[in-house]
Amino acid sequence: MANKAHEHRHQTHDTNAFVRWLIIAIEYAIVASLLLVAGIVLVRTLVTFLSHWGGFPQSVVAAIDGILVVIILLDIAHTVFGHLRTSVFPVRPFLIIGILAGVRDILSASAHLTLGGSLSQTSFRDTLISLAVGVGVVVFLLLGLLILRFAAVGPSSSDAKASFDEAS
Repeated sequence: MANKAHEHRHQTHDTNAFVRWLIIAIEYAIVASLLLVAGIVLVRTLVTFLSHWGGFPQSVVAAIDGILVVIILLDIAHTVFGHLRTSVFPVRPFLIIGILAGVRDILSASAHLTLGGSLSQTSFRDTLISLAVGVGVVVFLLLGLLILRFAAVGPSSSDAKASFDEAS
């Protein structure tokens, strides 16, 4: 009976180790995929920017948009890789990624208003709504970032703040 219990614990340990290894392998594959996509987006952004000199204002906006996408992808990859190293899942980097994505949307909507030429009433209204939503998202995420910063300043949370800052 004791031998069966020992064998069952050994099988459970092997299964847990395999599952843990599989999860880590998938996370590394995610990081590698994000880096690959970021590289492809960066190359395509630069090629498109350099080949479209005629529509310079639009190509600049598209280049900035592509570069912001690359930054977002790199931040996500960095956060996932940091989670692999420390087994801590920080919230702060995802707030920053959300802020970057919101700024990207604001830039896109602003460029659409500025460079879009004559817009229909519906298109103009939709672009303004998109712009307002983007600004709202950025403001709320900034408030969340501010709350995290002040929540980690208290004397009882100094250890948590140190490990939080190291993880991000």
